[in-house]
Parts: sequence; C-alpha cells; structure tokens
Amino acid sequence: MSSVRIGVDTGGTFTDVVLLDEESGRIVTTKTPSTPANPAEGFMAGVHKVLEAHAGSRALDAVSALVHGTTVATNQLLEDRPDGTSHLGFVTTEGFGSVLEIARQSVPDGYGNSYFWVKPPRIVPVHRVRTVGGRLDHLGREVRPFDEEQAADVARWFRERGVTAIGVCFLHSYANPGHERRMREVLEREHPEAVVSLSSDVLREYREYERSVTTLVDAAVKPIMRRYIENLSERLGRPFSVMKSNGGVLSAAEVVHQPITTVLSGPAAGALGAALIAGTAGHPSAITLDGGGTSTDVAVVVNGEPSLTTEGGIGRYPCKIPMIDIVTVGAGGGSIAWISPEGTLKAGPRSAGADPGPICYGRGGTEVTVTDAHVFLGRVPPHLLGGEISLDVAAARAGVEALANRLGLSPERCATGILEISAFNQSNAIRQITVQRGLDVRDFPMVAFGGSGPLLACRLIDILGLPAVIVPPDPGNVSAFGLLTVDVKNDYVRTHVARAPSPETVGEILADLEAQAADALDREGFAEHVYARSADLRYYGQAYEVRVPAPDGPVDEAWLAVIAERFHAEHERLYGYGYRDDPRHVVEWVNLRVSGIGPITRPKIAPRPRQEHEPSPVATRDVYYEQWGRTVIYRRADLGAGAVVRGPAVIEEYGSTLPVHPGFTVTMDDYGNLVVVSDDR
Repeated sequence: MSSVRIGVDTGGTFTDVVLLDEESGRIVTTKTPSTPANPAEGFMAGVHKVLEAHAGSRALDAVSALVHGTTVATNQLLEDRPDGTSHLGFVTTEGFGSVLEIARQSVPDGYGNSYFWVKPPRIVPVHRVRTVGGRLDHLGREVRPFDEEQAADVARWFRERGVTAIGVCFLHSYANPGHERRMREVLEREHPEAVVSLSSDVLREYREYERSVTTLVDAAVKPIMRRYIENLSERLGRPFSVMKSNGGVLSAAEVVHQPITTVLSGPAAGALGAALIAGTAGHPSAITLDGGGTSTDVAVVVNGEPSLTTEGGIGRYPCKIPMIDIVTVGAGGGSIAWISPEGTLKAGPRSAGADPGPICYGRGGTEVTVTDAHVFLGRVPPHLLGGEISLDVAAARAGVEALANRLGLSPERCATGILEISAFNQSNAIRQITVQRGLDVRDFPMVAFGGSGPLLACRLIDILGLPAVIVPPDPGNVSAFGLLTVDVKNDYVRTHVARAPSPETVGEILADLEAQAADALDREGFAEHVYARSADLRYYGQAYEVRVPAPDGPVDEAWLAVIAERFHAEHERLYGYGYRDDPRHVVEWVNLRVSGIGPITRPKIAPRPRQEHEPSPVATRDVYYEQWGRTVIYRRADLGAGAVVRGPAVIEEYGSTLPVHPGFTVTMDDYGNLVVVSDDR
C-alpha cells in the first residue's frame, strides 16, 4: 500500500486539505467549511474527504505523516474577548510588578499625540500580578536569594482565586533560570492544577517587557491548545505535527509545551508553499499574498527564503519568538462593507467569517461583504467548490442595492468601490513589507493564492506597478500544500552582551544551544541533524540589533571577524550607512541563536503538457468591469502550458476564481501557474 502525507490548514472560512502520494507523486486537493465552534470537526471532515477522493476509503492506515496549520492557539487573543485571559496570572521579581503597565511608553502609529490614544488593558491586570523576592544581576549571579516562603504565599493566592494559567518572568533569568525553576517547583507543590510558563523556557533573551508578554501569551493559550490537541489526537488515533511560525513543524506532543510557536501557523505555511512554487517557476524572489475569508496575509521571499523577524506580535501583544515576517490586514472575502459616521464607504476589518458568512451564502448573513460585491458584478460564479456550495446571487444583489441606496450610488459603483477599498488595503500591507523594508515592490512578481487571493490581481498590478501576478494551481490550497514542504525546526537563543566576546565563551554557548536542538530532534526521531547559527549585533549605544547568519565550524578570532564583517555589510544595506572603518563605533554582540532542523523530502512540482490548440471558453455570462458585458468563462482544468487568455474574461477552478480585466493577458507557464501581466507593460 502506498504511503501518503496530508496537510490540513484550518482557516476562518474553509479548511483546506492537500494529500501527497509519495510513491506516484500525485497531489489531491479539497476544501470543506470550517467549524469555528469545534475546529476538529472541520479537520476530520477534510481528512476523510481527501482520503476518499484519493483511494475511495476514509481509512488512515496509509497516512505516513499528517501536518496541521491552525489558529486555535491565538484566536482568543486576536479577538480580544473579555474572558480570553481571565484565567491568567503573572509572577515577577519584587519591585518590578509594574513592568506590564510601564511597557515601552510608546504610542502606536497613527496617533500624532498621545492625548488621543487610550492605553488598552494589559494582558494581565494589576490585581493579578504578584511579586517574589530574590534578585540576579545581568550575568546571572545571585544578589539576593530566592524567597521560598513568599513564593508559596503567591502560589496559594493564585490557587484560592482560581487563576489556572501563570506566567513567570524574573529579572535576568535569561542569564540564569534557577530562580524561575524554583518558582515552578513551588507552584507544582502548592497549585498543581495550574499551567505554568517560564520566560527562560519560552524566550531566553533580554528585554523584560517583551519577554514577560511573550511568556504570558504562551501561558494564556496553553490550556485551549492542550484541549484542542488532545481532542484531535483522540479522534485521529495517531501522531501528527503542527506548523510553527518560524517556518518549521513540531510534533503535537511537543507543541503543547510551547504553543506560542504556532501563532502564525497557517500564514507561515502559505508563504513557504508559495516560495517553493515561485522558485520552481524561476522566481526566487517574490511577494506572497494569501487572501482568505477573514484576512489577507502578505510576506516577501528573497532568494527562496521568506524573511524572518523577532519583532512580530499577536494583535496588540508583542511576541519576540522567531516568525516569518508576515503582515496581516482585515481584507478577506468575508470583510464587511459599512458606512462610517462621516458617511463614507468602508470595507473591513470586521468579517462575516464562516458563520453566518456573506449574504450570498444563505446562512443568515445580512451585511454586504467583499464576496457579495464580486458575486453581484459577476466576477465570481454562482457556486463554489465545483458546485458543492450554491450562492444566492439575488440576495447579494439586494444587499448591494440597499447599501448603494444609503450611499446615493449606483449598485455597480458601490460594489466596485468595495473592491477598490479592499485592493488598496491589500496594497498598503504589501508596501509595509517592501517599501518600508527598503525593497522596490516593482522588482517582485506576486504569488496570489487563497480562496480570495487572485480576485484582485489585476487591480494590484495597476496600483503597485507589479511586473506580474502568479496564480498557482489550486490556489485555495497553497497553505495546506506548504505544510508538506516544511522541515522540523526548533529555535534556541541566549543573550550574551559583549563588545569583545571570548571565542571560548561563544563556542560554549553555541555548543549548549546545539545540544538542546539535538535533544529535540532526537525526540522527533531524526537521525540527520542540521544546525543554522546566527547572531544579533549592533553598534555600541544602539538600542536594537541586526541579525546575521553565522558559519559552522569552530569558533575562533577569524570566525568572530567574519560575523562582524557580515554585520557591517547588512547594517549598510538596511540603513544606508555603516562604521566598518571607524574605531569610535565598536560592534557589540547581543544574542546568539541556533536553529535545529530535521530535513524532509519536499514534493516535486511536475511540468504540465503543452497546450496543443487555442483554449475554448466553456460558457459566457454578464460580468461588470468598466461596464456590463457578455464575458467568456474558461475552466482552468482545460488549459495547458502555453495557453493564453486575454481579458475581459474569467478563469474558474474548484477553489478560486481569477477575473481577467480588459487590458490584461494571462499565460499558463510550464508548471501550471497562471501568469497575469498588464498589456501596458
């Protein structure tokens, strides 16, 4: 019996599933509606559906690996539900109980004056913060001993008030985790039902505010993640892996101990899948755009690798774990159109989600969404998923007309305006990861995927000046496909601040980090280990660092010099200047990092047969671009490599639709990608 690998990406509207037959190389894709009340229901429905499509059986016997991308871990934080962190408490060093309130004293972008900004509630309110005596210095040396009696009082205080998830962050515990570990022992003794996260386990790196919040986010999502993983494991009856934000995967049994690493699980898989698709088609650098029902996630790939950051966050909570640099905007197919108090048309970020969904879904939705606008204009067919989901075109039309009447616009202008706002929201997110990072957006083709990703491709080419948009085969399943391209990967960090680091000390720290990585990979069953080193450096006096890759091999003075030279070059590339030859500006080392990687065999994307004849449309219908007109409809499955479609047209497939505006041409490349270009370029 052949073995198969399955990737399952649970989104806000649909659960996407991809199956890879490892023997034949065959790829099978499908989608099923998500079940927000219990995501495991949609997960299992998708797995059974793809297995039946592949072999006519729902049996899991032939499944060699199952990888899951999920947002379960952080939905409660992103949605800012009042009860989302009501079970959470915080323990920190005596005298530092206000660390969360002080934060960074910074006002978010968009507020010119702090008078107009209201500080949001902290992740843990002041009355659930407790402090414990004991103090370490910045080198980890004990200044005052750990106060065991006070720690026991704190543990009992949390137990009596029903606080069941506790984050522990003591000052300078990145240098010495001893006091934090003793606090955990006290909590296990006095409050055994509590779930505990230590900052020295979650993020062994300095900057106490970010370390505190990152640890608290981990503690907040641990209970719900554990319940979800246990529920799914029980239903599957077999092990599975979960996608992490850093571009790797981890077994479900391990991920329950570090759930914060899954905060961008699905979007990270999409960026990796799109990077593989673009690279195979000859585009090692590209922008990726993942358009879903609730939001759109964008990232940039340079030389085959999505950019990484440790300056990300979950909603308004900063999280310094390594993650693919993704910008998310509330501009998905389910984004709701609304009228502001000033009487102007808006679209998003609020979404109709999967339930009730857009008006055209016929599930009780009453507010016009981006999808309803597409349906009204004829750019989306009156059914989804190959006819599995019928759309109520008349209801969408009535909704758009009612909104247009309130605005004093024609229905066509109202619907077009909704799409225009959504396109500009997406383009602004793309500018954040390109122009604001010093990259010229015009140098990058864009890979558009997700159920709604290709719908605005032509407008984004116009707005941003993109050279092309690439729409992969089965665009709605690229994130699930990306799950099958991912290595096992764990990240480890140690703060070591030094202007003249000792090669021996640096070597010892790296060896210790690599030993931790090796233990984790051994537990995952990998005989082959790959280690990727990096270091964070800055000029002495700067507040923030620049990360550069570090070579393998023994650490000596020449090794340190290579890192310093890479830092100078990267600093100059990022900021336009460097101090390579200026002895007044000393280089300061801050963090040492190791990623432990367990490599897998990635799926191969096979070339498509050439188109032997001119493609023929399968139907026509009225579609509105600049005006209503009878427009040809093509079925993507009928197109071969080299096929050319000129706008106006619509190209439809199982999980997505590509509207081809007048003045645009689409060509299918050798790997089945639709390449959209403007006739003016």
